Amino acid sequence: SVSNPNVILLMADDLGIGDLGCYGNRTLRTPNIDRLAKDGVTLTQHIAASPLCTPSRAAFLTGRYPIRSGMAAHSRVGVFLFSASSGGLPSEEITFSKLLKQRGYSTALIGKWHLGMNCESSNDFCHHPLNHGFDYFYGITVTNLRDCKLGQGSVFLKGIGKSLATSIEIIGITLVSLAAVHLIGFLKIPFRALCYCLLITAVSLAALFFFFYNYRYLNCFLMRNHQVIQQPLSYENLTQRLTKEAVQFIGRNTNAPFLLVLSYLHVHTALYASKKFIGKSKHGLYGDAVEEMDWSVGQILDVLEKSNLNSKTLVYFTSDHGAHLEEISSSGEVHGGYNGIYKGGKSTNWEGGIRVPGLLLWPGVIEASTYIDEPTSNMDIFPTVIKLAGAELPSDRIIDGHDLMPLLQGKIIQSKHEFLFHYCNAYLNAVRWHPRNSDSVWKIIFFTPNFNPEDSNGCYDSHVCFCSGRSVTHHDPPLLFDLSRDPEEKVPLTPEMESRFYEILQVIQQEVNNHTKSLHAVPDQLSWDNLLWKPWLQVCCSSLFQSCYCDYE
Repeated sequence: SVSNPNVILLMADDLGIGDLGCYGNRTLRTPNIDRLAKDGVTLTQHIAASPLCTPSRAAFLTGRYPIRSGMAAHSRVGVFLFSASSGGLPSEEITFSKLLKQRGYSTALIGKWHLGMNCESSNDFCHHPLNHGFDYFYGITVTNLRDCKLGQGSVFLKGIGKSLATSIEIIGITLVSLAAVHLIGFLKIPFRALCYCLLITAVSLAALFFFFYNYRYLNCFLMRNHQVIQQPLSYENLTQRLTKEAVQFIGRNTNAPFLLVLSYLHVHTALYASKKFIGKSKHGLYGDAVEEMDWSVGQILDVLEKSNLNSKTLVYFTSDHGAHLEEISSSGEVHGGYNGIYKGGKSTNWEGGIRVPGLLLWPGVIEASTYIDEPTSNMDIFPTVIKLAGAELPSDRIIDGHDLMPLLQGKIIQSKHEFLFHYCNAYLNAVRWHPRNSDSVWKIIFFTPNFNPEDSNGCYDSHVCFCSGRSVTHHDPPLLFDLSRDPEEKVPLTPEMESRFYEILQVIQQEVNNHTKSLHAVPDQLSWDNLLWKPWLQVCCSSLFQSCYCDYE
Protein backbone atom coordinates (compact mmCIF):
# COMPACT_ATOMS: atom_id res chain seq x y z
CA SER A 1 0.00 0.00 0.00
CA VAL A 2 1.01 3.63 -0.51
CA SER A 3 3.05 5.19 2.27
CA ASN A 4 1.73 8.48 3.71
CA PRO A 5 -1.69 8.27 2.02
CA ASN A 6 -4.09 11.21 2.22
CA VAL A 7 -6.82 10.66 4.81
CA ILE A 8 -10.39 11.95 4.51
CA LEU A 9 -12.67 11.28 7.48
CA LEU A 10 -16.33 12.14 6.98
CA MET A 11 -18.54 12.23 10.08
CA ALA A 12 -22.28 12.80 10.03
CA ASP A 13 -24.07 14.09 13.12
CA ASP A 14 -26.96 12.01 14.56
CA LEU A 15 -27.33 9.92 11.38
CA GLY A 16 -28.95 6.51 11.89
CA ILE A 17 -27.47 3.32 10.42
CA GLY A 18 -30.83 2.70 8.74
CA ASP A 19 -30.76 6.04 6.86
CA LEU A 20 -28.38 4.87 4.11
CA GLY A 21 -29.09 2.82 1.01
CA CYS A 22 -26.00 0.67 1.58
CA TYR A 23 -27.38 -0.31 5.01
CA GLY A 24 -30.79 -1.25 3.63
CA ASN A 25 -32.74 2.01 3.33
CA ARG A 26 -35.05 1.85 0.33
CA THR A 27 -36.61 5.34 0.31
CA LEU A 28 -33.77 7.81 0.92
CA ARG A 29 -31.39 8.35 -2.00
CA THR A 30 -27.73 8.18 -0.95
CA PRO A 31 -25.95 7.13 -4.17
CA ASN A 32 -22.60 8.74 -3.27
CA ILE A 33 -22.31 7.23 0.20
CA ASP A 34 -23.42 3.93 -1.37
CA ARG A 35 -20.48 4.29 -3.79
CA LEU A 36 -18.16 4.03 -0.79
CA ALA A 37 -19.77 0.69 0.06
CA LYS A 38 -19.75 -0.58 -3.53
CA ASP A 39 -16.08 0.26 -4.07
CA GLY A 40 -14.91 -0.37 -0.50
CA VAL A 41 -15.62 -2.07 2.80
CA THR A 42 -18.85 -1.97 4.83
CA LEU A 43 -18.48 -2.56 8.55
CA THR A 44 -21.76 -3.97 9.86
CA GLN A 45 -20.84 -3.97 13.55
CA HIS A 46 -19.10 -0.60 13.80
CA ILE A 47 -19.54 0.84 17.29
CA ALA A 48 -19.36 4.45 18.48
CA ALA A 49 -17.48 4.74 21.78
CA SER A 50 -20.40 6.72 23.23
CA PRO A 51 -24.03 7.39 22.29
CA LEU A 52 -23.53 11.20 22.61
CA CYS A 53 -21.66 13.76 20.47
CA THR A 54 -18.96 15.20 22.74
CA PRO A 55 -17.63 11.93 24.27
CA SER A 56 -17.90 10.01 20.98
CA ARG A 57 -15.87 12.67 19.14
CA ALA A 58 -13.27 12.79 21.92
CA ALA A 59 -12.85 9.01 21.61
CA PHE A 60 -12.66 9.22 17.82
CA LEU A 61 -9.84 11.81 17.86
CA THR A 62 -7.79 10.15 20.63
CA GLY A 63 -8.47 6.42 20.11
CA ARG A 64 -9.37 6.20 23.81
CA TYR A 65 -12.53 5.69 25.84
CA PRO A 66 -13.78 9.18 26.80
CA ILE A 67 -13.61 8.25 30.51
CA ARG A 68 -9.80 8.31 30.15
CA SER A 69 -9.68 11.95 29.02
CA GLY A 70 -12.30 13.29 31.44
CA MET A 71 -14.75 13.70 28.55
CA ALA A 72 -17.44 11.49 30.15
CA ALA A 73 -19.82 13.33 32.48
CA HIS A 74 -20.74 12.40 36.04
CA SER A 75 -23.63 14.89 35.88
CA ARG A 76 -26.78 14.49 33.80
CA VAL A 77 -25.58 16.66 30.92
CA GLY A 78 -23.11 14.74 28.76
CA VAL A 79 -22.25 17.35 26.10
CA PHE A 80 -21.21 21.00 25.87
CA LEU A 81 -24.12 23.38 25.32
CA PHE A 82 -22.44 26.81 25.47
CA SER A 83 -19.54 28.37 23.59
CA ALA A 84 -18.41 30.01 26.84
CA SER A 85 -17.94 26.81 28.87
CA SER A 86 -14.46 26.12 30.22
CA GLY A 87 -14.42 22.35 29.66
CA GLY A 88 -12.99 20.65 26.59
CA LEU A 89 -10.56 18.10 25.21
CA PRO A 90 -7.47 18.51 27.43
CA SER A 91 -4.31 19.67 25.65
CA GLU A 92 -2.44 16.68 27.18
CA GLU A 93 -4.52 14.40 24.98
CA ILE A 94 -2.86 13.26 21.75
CA THR A 95 -5.11 13.43 18.70
CA PHE A 96 -4.38 11.75 15.37
CA SER A 97 -4.29 15.26 13.85
CA LYS A 98 -1.37 16.20 16.15
CA LEU A 99 0.61 13.12 15.13
CA LEU A 100 -0.11 13.49 11.41
CA LYS A 101 0.83 17.16 11.54
CA GLN A 102 4.18 16.14 13.08
CA ARG A 103 4.61 13.76 10.12
CA GLY A 104 4.30 16.69 7.68
CA TYR A 105 0.61 16.35 6.85
CA SER A 106 -1.55 19.41 6.15
CA THR A 107 -4.51 19.05 8.50
CA ALA A 108 -7.98 20.61 8.41
CA LEU A 109 -11.20 20.32 10.36
CA ILE A 110 -14.26 21.59 8.55
CA GLY A 111 -17.65 21.61 10.28
CA LYS A 112 -18.56 20.70 13.83
CA TRP A 113 -16.03 20.46 16.70
CA HIS A 114 -18.04 20.20 19.99
CA LEU A 115 -14.94 19.65 22.15
CA GLY A 116 -14.61 23.04 23.85
CA MET A 117 -12.81 26.28 23.05
CA ASN A 118 -11.44 28.41 25.89
CA CYS A 119 -10.23 27.83 29.45
CA GLU A 120 -9.59 31.11 31.24
CA SER A 121 -10.13 33.97 28.80
CA SER A 122 -12.20 34.53 25.68
CA ASN A 123 -9.16 34.04 23.45
CA ASP A 124 -6.82 31.50 25.04
CA PHE A 125 -8.18 28.83 22.62
CA CYS A 126 -6.85 26.03 24.86
CA HIS A 127 -9.40 23.49 23.54
CA HIS A 128 -9.71 24.91 20.01
CA PRO A 129 -9.09 22.62 16.98
CA LEU A 130 -5.92 24.61 16.15
CA ASN A 131 -4.57 23.59 19.55
CA HIS A 132 -5.21 19.91 18.75
CA GLY A 133 -3.18 19.50 15.58
CA PHE A 134 -5.36 21.09 12.92
CA ASP A 135 -3.67 23.74 10.70
CA TYR A 136 -6.99 24.98 9.43
CA PHE A 137 -10.48 25.21 10.93
CA TYR A 138 -13.70 26.40 9.32
CA GLY A 139 -16.83 25.57 11.30
CA ILE A 140 -18.63 25.75 14.62
CA THR A 141 -17.08 25.09 18.02
CA VAL A 142 -20.25 23.92 19.78
CA THR A 143 -23.06 22.19 17.89
CA ASN A 144 -26.03 22.87 15.69
CA LEU A 145 -29.15 23.13 17.90
CA ARG A 146 -32.82 23.98 17.38
CA ASP A 147 -32.11 27.18 19.32
CA CYS A 148 -29.63 28.25 16.59
CA LYS A 149 -32.33 28.61 13.94
CA LEU A 150 -35.32 30.93 14.20
CA GLY A 151 -38.67 29.18 14.31
CA GLN A 152 -37.22 25.75 15.18
CA GLY A 153 -38.19 25.81 18.87
CA SER A 154 -35.82 25.22 21.77
CA VAL A 155 -33.99 22.13 22.96
CA PHE A 156 -33.72 23.72 26.41
CA LEU A 157 -37.43 24.27 26.76
CA LYS A 158 -37.99 20.71 25.57
CA GLY A 159 -35.42 19.31 27.96
CA ILE A 160 -35.96 21.54 31.01
CA GLY A 161 -39.46 22.86 30.27
CA LYS A 162 -41.15 20.53 32.75
CA SER A 163 -38.65 21.12 35.57
CA LEU A 164 -38.71 24.88 34.92
CA ALA A 165 -42.52 24.99 35.03
CA THR A 166 -42.51 22.93 38.25
CA SER A 167 -39.87 25.20 39.85
CA ILE A 168 -41.85 28.35 38.95
CA GLU A 169 -45.03 26.76 40.36
CA ILE A 170 -43.27 25.82 43.62
CA ILE A 171 -41.73 29.30 44.01
CA GLY A 172 -45.09 30.93 43.20
CA ILE A 173 -47.04 28.78 45.67
CA THR A 174 -44.37 29.36 48.38
CA LEU A 175 -44.45 33.17 47.94
CA VAL A 176 -48.28 33.30 47.87
CA SER A 177 -48.45 31.06 50.96
CA LEU A 178 -45.92 33.24 52.81
CA ALA A 179 -47.85 36.39 51.89
CA ALA A 180 -51.14 34.78 53.04
CA VAL A 181 -49.63 33.58 56.32
CA HIS A 182 -48.21 37.10 56.82
CA LEU A 183 -51.58 38.79 56.13
CA ILE A 184 -53.49 36.48 58.50
CA GLY A 185 -50.90 37.39 61.09
CA PHE A 186 -50.05 33.75 61.70
CA LEU A 187 -46.35 34.40 61.12
CA LYS A 188 -44.67 37.79 60.91
CA ILE A 189 -42.44 37.94 57.84
CA PRO A 190 -40.58 41.22 57.24
CA PHE A 191 -42.15 42.86 54.20
CA ARG A 192 -38.68 43.67 52.90
CA ALA A 193 -37.61 39.98 52.98
CA LEU A 194 -40.69 39.07 50.93
CA CYS A 195 -39.87 41.79 48.39
CA TYR A 196 -36.25 40.58 48.17
CA CYS A 197 -37.43 37.03 47.50
CA LEU A 198 -39.74 38.26 44.76
CA LEU A 199 -37.02 40.44 43.26
CA ILE A 200 -34.40 37.66 43.23
CA THR A 201 -36.88 35.28 41.59
CA ALA A 202 -37.89 37.85 38.98
CA VAL A 203 -34.28 38.80 38.17
CA SER A 204 -33.22 35.12 37.89
CA LEU A 205 -36.09 34.33 35.53
CA ALA A 206 -35.44 37.47 33.47
CA ALA A 207 -31.72 36.58 33.17
CA LEU A 208 -32.59 33.02 32.15
CA PHE A 209 -35.10 34.26 29.60
CA PHE A 210 -32.63 36.85 28.24
CA PHE A 211 -29.89 34.23 27.89
CA PHE A 212 -32.03 31.69 26.06
CA TYR A 213 -33.66 34.37 23.95
CA ASN A 214 -30.16 35.42 22.82
CA TYR A 215 -28.76 31.89 22.74
CA ARG A 216 -28.40 32.03 18.97
CA TYR A 217 -26.21 35.14 19.05
CA LEU A 218 -23.97 33.92 21.85
CA ASN A 219 -23.44 30.28 20.88
CA CYS A 220 -24.13 29.70 17.21
CA PHE A 221 -21.31 31.23 15.23
CA LEU A 222 -18.99 30.30 12.41
CA MET A 223 -15.22 30.56 12.75
CA ARG A 224 -12.29 30.51 10.37
CA ASN A 225 -9.25 29.50 12.44
CA HIS A 226 -9.38 31.78 15.52
CA GLN A 227 -11.67 34.40 14.02
CA VAL A 228 -15.46 34.58 14.24
CA ILE A 229 -16.70 35.31 10.72
CA GLN A 230 -20.47 34.96 11.12
CA GLN A 231 -22.44 35.52 14.32
CA PRO A 232 -25.09 34.19 14.45
CA LEU A 233 -24.54 31.39 11.97
CA SER A 234 -26.58 31.60 8.77
CA TYR A 235 -27.96 28.35 7.36
CA GLU A 236 -28.11 29.81 3.85
CA ASN A 237 -26.15 27.40 1.60
CA LEU A 238 -24.25 26.17 4.65
CA THR A 239 -23.52 22.68 3.28
CA GLN A 240 -22.34 24.23 0.02
CA ARG A 241 -19.95 26.49 1.97
CA LEU A 242 -18.56 23.60 4.05
CA THR A 243 -18.15 21.51 0.90
CA LYS A 244 -16.44 24.34 -0.99
CA GLU A 245 -13.98 24.79 1.92
CA ALA A 246 -13.22 21.05 1.85
CA VAL A 247 -12.76 20.97 -1.93
CA GLN A 248 -10.46 24.03 -1.80
CA PHE A 249 -8.40 22.44 0.98
CA ILE A 250 -7.89 19.31 -1.15
CA GLY A 251 -7.02 21.54 -4.12
CA ARG A 252 -4.31 23.31 -2.10
CA ASN A 253 -2.74 19.98 -1.11
CA THR A 254 -2.73 17.77 -4.20
CA ASN A 255 1.07 17.34 -4.01
CA ALA A 256 1.55 16.76 -0.29
CA PRO A 257 -0.16 14.40 2.16
CA PHE A 258 -3.21 15.83 3.88
CA LEU A 259 -5.73 14.95 6.58
CA LEU A 260 -9.24 16.31 6.11
CA VAL A 261 -11.88 15.81 8.79
CA LEU A 262 -15.21 16.92 7.34
CA SER A 263 -17.61 16.88 10.26
CA TYR A 264 -21.09 17.63 8.90
CA LEU A 265 -23.71 19.68 10.75
CA HIS A 266 -26.25 17.41 9.02
CA VAL A 267 -28.48 15.78 10.27
CA HIS A 268 -28.64 17.18 13.80
CA THR A 269 -31.56 19.51 14.39
CA ALA A 270 -32.07 22.35 13.54
CA LEU A 271 -32.58 20.68 10.18
CA TYR A 272 -31.86 22.69 7.06
CA ALA A 273 -31.30 22.15 3.35
CA SER A 274 -30.65 24.43 0.41
CA LYS A 275 -33.29 25.29 -2.24
CA LYS A 276 -32.01 22.56 -4.57
CA PHE A 277 -32.84 19.87 -1.98
CA ILE A 278 -35.88 21.22 -0.11
CA GLY A 279 -38.94 19.03 -0.64
CA LYS A 280 -37.09 16.55 -2.86
CA SER A 281 -36.90 13.52 -0.55
CA LYS A 282 -39.61 11.17 0.67
CA HIS A 283 -38.87 11.94 4.32
CA GLY A 284 -39.54 15.64 4.74
CA LEU A 285 -36.81 18.01 5.84
CA TYR A 286 -34.84 15.20 7.50
CA GLY A 287 -34.65 13.28 4.22
CA ASP A 288 -33.73 16.48 2.35
CA ALA A 289 -30.83 17.01 4.76
CA VAL A 290 -29.58 13.42 4.33
CA GLU A 291 -29.71 13.74 0.55
CA GLU A 292 -27.91 17.09 0.61
CA MET A 293 -25.15 15.57 2.75
CA ASP A 294 -24.89 12.71 0.26
CA TRP A 295 -24.45 15.27 -2.54
CA SER A 296 -21.56 16.78 -0.55
CA VAL A 297 -19.86 13.38 -0.18
CA GLY A 298 -20.18 13.03 -3.97
CA GLN A 299 -18.39 16.36 -4.47
CA ILE A 300 -15.47 15.14 -2.34
CA LEU A 301 -15.22 11.84 -4.25
CA ASP A 302 -15.39 13.69 -7.59
CA VAL A 303 -12.54 16.03 -6.70
CA LEU A 304 -10.37 13.05 -5.68
CA GLU A 305 -11.04 11.47 -9.05
CA LYS A 306 -10.33 14.69 -11.00
CA SER A 307 -7.07 15.21 -9.08
CA ASN A 308 -5.96 11.56 -9.56
CA LEU A 309 -5.79 11.11 -5.80
CA ASN A 310 -8.07 8.03 -5.59
CA SER A 311 -5.35 5.43 -5.23
CA LYS A 312 -3.48 7.38 -2.54
CA THR A 313 -6.43 8.42 -0.37
CA LEU A 314 -8.20 6.54 2.39
CA VAL A 315 -11.82 7.73 2.77
CA TYR A 316 -13.90 6.87 5.86
CA PHE A 317 -17.55 7.66 6.52
CA THR A 318 -19.40 7.29 9.81
CA SER A 319 -21.88 8.93 12.21
CA ASP A 320 -20.96 10.04 15.74
CA HIS A 321 -23.72 7.77 17.18
CA GLY A 322 -27.22 6.53 16.40
CA ALA A 323 -30.22 8.59 15.28
CA HIS A 324 -32.05 10.85 17.73
CA LEU A 325 -35.48 9.21 17.81
CA GLU A 326 -37.07 11.80 20.14
CA GLU A 327 -36.54 14.61 17.60
CA ILE A 328 -40.07 15.53 16.55
CA SER A 329 -40.86 19.08 15.41
CA SER A 330 -43.55 21.22 17.05
CA SER A 331 -45.83 20.42 14.10
CA GLY A 332 -45.29 16.67 14.61
CA GLU A 333 -42.88 16.07 11.72
CA VAL A 334 -40.23 13.42 12.41
CA HIS A 335 -36.89 15.24 12.59
CA GLY A 336 -34.82 12.26 13.74
CA GLY A 337 -33.38 9.37 11.74
CA TYR A 338 -33.85 5.62 11.55
CA ASN A 339 -31.72 2.97 13.26
CA GLY A 340 -32.89 0.04 11.17
CA ILE A 341 -33.68 -3.13 13.12
CA TYR A 342 -31.77 -1.90 16.18
CA LYS A 343 -33.37 -0.92 19.47
CA GLY A 344 -33.18 2.58 20.95
CA GLY A 345 -31.13 5.49 19.67
CA LYS A 346 -28.90 8.42 20.60
CA SER A 347 -28.13 8.65 24.36
CA THR A 348 -28.67 4.89 24.96
CA ASN A 349 -26.38 1.87 24.73
CA TRP A 350 -28.97 -0.30 23.05
CA GLU A 351 -27.55 -1.15 19.61
CA GLY A 352 -29.55 1.67 17.98
CA GLY A 353 -27.56 4.23 19.96
CA ILE A 354 -24.06 2.96 19.17
CA ARG A 355 -24.10 0.82 16.01
CA VAL A 356 -23.17 3.29 13.27
CA PRO A 357 -22.26 3.27 9.58
CA GLY A 358 -18.60 2.42 8.97
CA LEU A 359 -17.50 2.68 5.34
CA LEU A 360 -13.90 2.66 4.10
CA LEU A 361 -12.67 3.25 0.58
CA TRP A 362 -9.13 2.95 -0.77
CA PRO A 363 -9.09 1.64 -4.36
CA GLY A 364 -6.37 -0.91 -5.03
CA VAL A 365 -5.63 -1.38 -1.34
CA ILE A 366 -8.96 -2.39 0.20
CA GLU A 367 -11.09 -4.88 -1.69
CA ALA A 368 -14.36 -3.55 -3.14
CA SER A 369 -17.85 -4.65 -2.06
CA THR A 370 -16.61 -6.35 1.11
CA TYR A 371 -18.67 -6.80 4.28
CA ILE A 372 -17.03 -7.21 7.68
CA ASP A 373 -19.33 -8.28 10.49
CA GLU A 374 -16.69 -8.22 13.26
CA PRO A 375 -16.94 -5.74 16.16
CA THR A 376 -14.99 -2.56 15.32
CA SER A 377 -14.94 0.86 16.98
CA ASN A 378 -14.71 4.50 15.93
CA MET A 379 -11.59 4.53 18.18
CA ASP A 380 -9.89 2.26 15.60
CA ILE A 381 -9.37 5.14 13.16
CA PHE A 382 -6.68 6.60 15.45
CA PRO A 383 -4.19 3.67 15.31
CA THR A 384 -5.11 2.96 11.67
CA VAL A 385 -4.19 6.40 10.33
CA ILE A 386 -1.21 6.81 12.72
CA LYS A 387 0.31 3.63 11.33
CA LEU A 388 -0.42 4.56 7.70
CA ALA A 389 1.31 7.92 8.21
CA GLY A 390 4.39 6.17 9.61
CA ALA A 391 3.97 7.75 13.05
CA GLU A 392 4.54 5.96 16.37
CA LEU A 393 1.66 5.14 18.68
CA PRO A 394 2.01 7.00 22.00
CA SER A 395 3.66 4.65 24.49
CA ASP A 396 2.81 6.64 27.63
CA ARG A 397 -0.94 5.93 27.60
CA ILE A 398 -3.49 3.24 26.84
CA ILE A 399 -4.90 3.36 23.30
CA ASP A 400 -8.18 1.44 23.15
CA GLY A 401 -8.52 1.33 19.35
CA HIS A 402 -6.88 -1.25 17.07
CA ASP A 403 -5.38 -0.87 13.59
CA LEU A 404 -8.09 -1.81 11.07
CA MET A 405 -5.82 -2.49 8.08
CA PRO A 406 -5.16 -6.23 8.77
CA LEU A 407 -8.95 -6.78 8.99
CA LEU A 408 -9.70 -4.59 5.94
CA GLN A 409 -7.09 -6.39 3.82
CA GLY A 410 -8.24 -9.85 4.92
CA LYS A 411 -4.94 -10.65 6.67
CA ILE A 412 -6.92 -11.51 9.81
CA ILE A 413 -10.55 -12.52 9.98
CA GLN A 414 -11.30 -11.83 13.64
CA SER A 415 -11.39 -8.36 15.18
CA LYS A 416 -8.79 -7.57 17.83
CA HIS A 417 -11.65 -6.28 19.99
CA GLU A 418 -12.47 -9.31 22.06
CA PHE A 419 -14.22 -6.93 24.50
CA LEU A 420 -15.80 -3.50 24.03
CA PHE A 421 -17.06 -1.34 26.90
CA HIS A 422 -20.15 0.78 26.47
CA TYR A 423 -20.34 3.82 28.71
CA CYS A 424 -23.35 6.02 29.36
CA ASN A 425 -21.51 9.23 30.31
CA ALA A 426 -19.10 8.14 33.08
CA TYR A 427 -21.10 5.01 34.01
CA LEU A 428 -20.22 1.59 32.62
CA ASN A 429 -23.51 0.58 31.04
CA ALA A 430 -22.79 -2.56 28.98
CA VAL A 431 -20.00 -4.81 27.71
CA ARG A 432 -19.73 -6.92 24.56
CA TRP A 433 -17.61 -10.04 24.35
CA HIS A 434 -16.76 -11.74 21.07
CA PRO A 435 -14.91 -14.90 22.21
CA ARG A 436 -12.05 -16.10 20.01
CA ASN A 437 -13.11 -18.81 17.51
CA SER A 438 -16.80 -18.28 18.20
CA ASP A 439 -19.62 -16.66 16.25
CA SER A 440 -21.35 -15.43 19.39
CA VAL A 441 -21.27 -11.77 20.38
CA TRP A 442 -22.38 -11.63 24.01
CA LYS A 443 -23.60 -8.32 25.37
CA ILE A 444 -24.39 -7.76 29.00
CA ILE A 445 -26.28 -4.69 30.16
CA PHE A 446 -25.99 -3.48 33.75
CA PHE A 447 -28.75 -0.88 33.55
CA THR A 448 -31.31 0.26 30.98
CA PRO A 449 -32.94 3.67 30.43
CA ASN A 450 -36.57 4.00 31.48
CA PHE A 451 -38.35 4.81 28.22
CA ASN A 452 -41.31 7.17 28.36
CA PRO A 453 -43.98 6.48 27.27
CA GLU A 454 -43.13 3.00 28.56
CA ASP A 455 -44.01 1.15 25.35
CA SER A 456 -42.01 3.55 23.14
CA ASN A 457 -38.43 3.29 21.89
CA GLY A 458 -37.02 6.41 23.62
CA CYS A 459 -37.30 9.04 26.36
CA TYR A 460 -39.80 11.40 24.75
CA ASP A 461 -40.57 13.35 27.95
CA SER A 462 -36.98 14.45 28.53
CA HIS A 463 -35.90 14.59 24.84
CA VAL A 464 -32.90 12.32 25.62
CA CYS A 465 -32.38 9.42 28.01
CA PHE A 466 -30.20 9.93 31.09
CA CYS A 467 -27.64 7.61 32.68
CA SER A 468 -28.30 7.55 36.40
CA GLY A 469 -30.76 7.98 39.25
CA ARG A 470 -34.45 7.48 38.61
CA SER A 471 -33.93 7.59 34.84
CA VAL A 472 -32.55 4.04 34.76
CA THR A 473 -33.30 0.52 36.02
CA HIS A 474 -30.36 -1.56 37.28
CA HIS A 475 -30.33 -5.30 36.57
CA ASP A 476 -28.84 -7.92 38.86
CA PRO A 477 -27.86 -10.26 37.30
CA PRO A 478 -27.27 -8.09 34.22
CA LEU A 479 -29.32 -8.65 31.06
CA LEU A 480 -27.57 -10.98 28.60
CA PHE A 481 -28.03 -11.07 24.82
CA ASP A 482 -26.29 -12.93 22.01
CA LEU A 483 -26.23 -10.31 19.26
CA SER A 484 -25.30 -12.92 16.65
CA ARG A 485 -28.72 -14.52 17.18
CA ASP A 486 -30.71 -11.55 18.53
CA PRO A 487 -29.34 -8.28 17.09
CA GLU A 488 -32.61 -6.55 17.99
CA GLU A 489 -32.03 -7.25 21.71
CA LYS A 490 -35.58 -8.56 22.01
CA VAL A 491 -35.19 -11.50 24.40
CA PRO A 492 -32.76 -11.37 27.33
CA LEU A 493 -31.28 -14.83 27.92
CA THR A 494 -31.88 -16.61 31.23
CA PRO A 495 -29.80 -19.34 32.93
CA GLU A 496 -32.47 -21.78 31.71
CA MET A 497 -32.07 -20.67 28.07
CA GLU A 498 -28.27 -20.38 28.14
CA SER A 499 -26.38 -23.04 30.11
CA ARG A 500 -23.19 -20.95 30.23
CA PHE A 501 -25.04 -17.90 31.60
CA TYR A 502 -23.01 -17.51 34.82
CA GLU A 503 -19.77 -18.52 33.13
CA ILE A 504 -20.22 -15.73 30.53
CA LEU A 505 -21.00 -13.19 33.27
CA GLN A 506 -17.90 -14.29 35.17
CA VAL A 507 -15.56 -13.88 32.18
CA ILE A 508 -16.96 -10.43 31.42
CA GLN A 509 -16.82 -9.37 35.08
CA GLN A 510 -13.14 -10.34 35.23
CA GLU A 511 -12.48 -8.20 32.15
CA VAL A 512 -14.44 -5.29 33.68
CA ASN A 513 -12.20 -5.52 36.77
CA ASN A 514 -9.06 -5.38 34.60
CA HIS A 515 -10.46 -2.46 32.62
CA THR A 516 -11.46 -0.53 35.75
CA LYS A 517 -7.94 -0.99 37.16
CA SER A 518 -6.53 0.64 34.01
CA LEU A 519 -8.46 3.89 34.62
CA HIS A 520 -6.79 6.85 36.32
CA ALA A 521 -8.49 9.84 37.92
CA VAL A 522 -8.49 12.86 35.58
CA PRO A 523 -10.24 16.25 35.80
CA ASP A 524 -13.93 16.04 34.84
CA GLN A 525 -14.27 18.24 31.75
CA LEU A 526 -18.07 18.04 31.96
CA SER A 527 -18.50 18.99 35.63
CA TRP A 528 -21.14 21.66 36.31
CA ASP A 529 -18.34 24.16 36.76
CA ASN A 530 -16.91 23.31 33.31
CA LEU A 531 -20.32 23.17 31.62
CA LEU A 532 -21.85 26.43 32.81
CA TRP A 533 -21.81 29.63 30.79
CA LYS A 534 -19.01 31.97 31.87
CA PRO A 535 -19.49 35.55 30.64
CA TRP A 536 -15.72 36.20 30.59
CA LEU A 537 -15.24 33.34 28.10
CA GLN A 538 -17.93 34.66 25.75
CA VAL A 539 -16.73 35.30 22.21
CA CYS A 540 -18.37 38.37 20.71
CA CYS A 541 -17.79 39.47 17.14
CA SER A 542 -18.92 43.09 17.65
CA SER A 543 -20.30 44.20 21.03
CA LEU A 544 -23.06 42.95 23.32
CA PHE A 545 -25.08 46.07 22.42
CA GLN A 546 -25.06 44.91 18.79
CA SER A 547 -25.99 41.35 19.92
CA CYS A 548 -22.43 40.32 18.89
CA TYR A 549 -23.59 40.48 15.26
CA CYS A 550 -21.17 40.25 12.35
CA ASP A 551 -21.11 38.68 8.90
CA TYR A 552 -17.86 38.50 6.96
CA GLU A 553 -19.07 35.64 4.81
